[in-house]
Amino acid sequence: MRDCLNHRAGFDRVLMTVAATFLTVSAGSALAQDQARSSAAELAIEAAIPRPEPANVPPPTASDIKLDTTATVQDPAKETAKETVKEPVKADGAPAPDKVETKPSDVATTPAPEAPKSETAKTEPAKSEPAKADTATAPPAAPAAPATAAAPAAEPVKAASNVPAADQPVADKLKDIIGAKTSRHFDRKNERAAIEKFYGARDFAPVWTQGGSLTAAAKGVIARLKDAASDGLNPADYPVPDFAAATTPDALADAELKLTASMFDYARQAQSGRMHWSQVSGDILYPEHPVDPSEVLAKVTTASDASAALDSYNPPHKLYKELKAKLAELRGQGSGPVIEIADGPALKYTPAGKKQAEIVVDDPRVPQLRAKLGITENASDTRYDAAVAEAVRKFQNGAEMKPTGILDDKTVKALNTPKRDKQIDTVLVNMERWRWLPRDLGVPALGDAYVILNIPDYTLKVMQRGQQVWTTRVVTGKPGQHATPLLTETMKYITVNPTWNVPPSIVYNEYLPALQQDPTVLQRMGLKLEQNRDGSVHISQPPGEANALGRIRFNFPNKFLVYQHDTPDKNLFARDDRAFSHGCMRVQNPDQYASVLLNIAMPNEKYTPERVRSMYGKSEIDLKFPTPIPVNITYQTAFVDDAGKLQLRKDVYGRDATMLNILKNGRGKDLENVVAHSQPSYSRPATTLPSGVAVANNGGGFGSSGPNFFERLFGAPTPPPAPVGRRPQRVFTR
Repeated sequence: MRDCLNHRAGFDRVLMTVAATFLTVSAGSALAQDQARSSAAELAIEAAIPRPEPANVPPPTASDIKLDTTATVQDPAKETAKETVKEPVKADGAPAPDKVETKPSDVATTPAPEAPKSETAKTEPAKSEPAKADTATAPPAAPAAPATAAAPAAEPVKAASNVPAADQPVADKLKDIIGAKTSRHFDRKNERAAIEKFYGARDFAPVWTQGGSLTAAAKGVIARLKDAASDGLNPADYPVPDFAAATTPDALADAELKLTASMFDYARQAQSGRMHWSQVSGDILYPEHPVDPSEVLAKVTTASDASAALDSYNPPHKLYKELKAKLAELRGQGSGPVIEIADGPALKYTPAGKKQAEIVVDDPRVPQLRAKLGITENASDTRYDAAVAEAVRKFQNGAEMKPTGILDDKTVKALNTPKRDKQIDTVLVNMERWRWLPRDLGVPALGDAYVILNIPDYTLKVMQRGQQVWTTRVVTGKPGQHATPLLTETMKYITVNPTWNVPPSIVYNEYLPALQQDPTVLQRMGLKLEQNRDGSVHISQPPGEANALGRIRFNFPNKFLVYQHDTPDKNLFARDDRAFSHGCMRVQNPDQYASVLLNIAMPNEKYTPERVRSMYGKSEIDLKFPTPIPVNITYQTAFVDDAGKLQLRKDVYGRDATMLNILKNGRGKDLENVVAHSQPSYSRPATTLPSGVAVANNGGGFGSSGPNFFERLFGAPTPPPAPVGRRPQRVFTR
């Protein structure tokens, strides 16, 4: 029994020893863990992240919780603080530092230790060197947070540094206006875009003022705008703001944009005209050449002479500049003394004839007459000779008088009381028409060669390298629906022995009605009539000496279906007024004209008029130009001749009157809009022919109407497109 008790007591002692050992190990392990969790970094995390408290522990007070400054530091600073603390903990023999280095989320979910241990843990780091190191490291890192947050605010400071301080208030106002109210000053989309780009690139700094004072560029632009009248423009259309009265940033910014807008208007109208050519007639077609507002800004603001840069948008042509000089003379009542022609008997020059000699009248008034008419040769000669009579005839024609060449009382009165206002108006509208023409009339590859035809003067000139190469008389279209159109095109080839394809307007308005009266009239005229299965009619005249186009046709395909050509009727060239055709232009000396053009286009071929005439026959021959030659059909009722004399011609088509009426009753910038007109039709309606009419193909022609007139005439697959320009405003019909 005693033995059993002794054995039991021994067993109990073993159990107690094991339990004591277990408790000792557990306590040591817990102590080690508590020591490991007592690092400064961990305490900082525990202090920064709220944790649940045991139910038997009262809530901590402010004195119990001391937030470490590292809790507000960005992640990089926090990581630096952790690394600084980790090494001393290892030196103290912490069993598992890597396990203690846990994610913030892991630490936040760890149960809180008992209050006594927590207090001990909070006070322990204050005594240890690692805690000092952690505390000392954290505060210097704290200012990094606000420095990082303030970094984006540095950008506006950099942008504003490009504008002088004195101009910054104006730049700010410009930025506001351009961003929100640009349409107040600029009603064109491309101008608004140019303004935004230009001023945005310079940080919205003003270009016309600097420190409130006008720049040299501004002074040049203002001078040009105020002198717009010398260019045949109206200065009232380009108002200049009062910079002297602009004393605030708001006023300076507004004046800045107003001057820019006036500069845009001047450049645009100086280059393209105050009115679009479609406002005048449907018989005008010139290529568009609008200005680029961005180019205007760049060119004028960077030029050494802003006035000259802005003036460069006016036509560069010699004839335009000569008209500008004459305009100044007319407004100044001439550059010399006023010359009066005394009354006296009528003076008439009679050329020599077959049965009589030349009759030249002598009169003391002739020297004054020579001076008045600008005749410099034999200035003191008192004879009323052929030169004086021709000058009088031209004056009469320009003054819309009967051009007799006789100095009578009516002519003397017109000479002494010239209608200067009317002359000024005539010069103004002619300057306006020069703005419609291309800036380069010729083609550089051929020495700037081109053809220019003046309808009111009934002349055609071939120009090359700025000089007249050749000239001839022409017959142009009748006033009204047969008026010769104004256009710029390129002559691509010459046709020798052309077929005359009668225009639809002549077919249906003249020839078909004539057939109702006389079914054989076309046959007697040598014309061939063809009728297709759809009933449409085509009339043509084969090549030959009697062909209505003569022996040569000069082709520059255009939507108006006009061209230049020879004619078997030469008598009309002797007349002063030569508006007799259906719109095409008849040339007096076509063989010479052809040789001149061919030698320009193909100089190595050595064409002569004789060589051209040797091709005459009954078969069409096309002579194509390797490089097309520009053809410019113009309407010059005022021009300066080679002697420097202003020549005036009759307004045969009424274009001057129409333009003056538009300008004087103008609608401002609306005049620059495109007016849509009806386009030419090349269709041929079905027609019932009277009995007895000879039909060449007897209904065996094309199943449809066949090639249209444009295709028969020029060989092109389709007529050229309608002009592209500014938006149509309203429709006029021809």
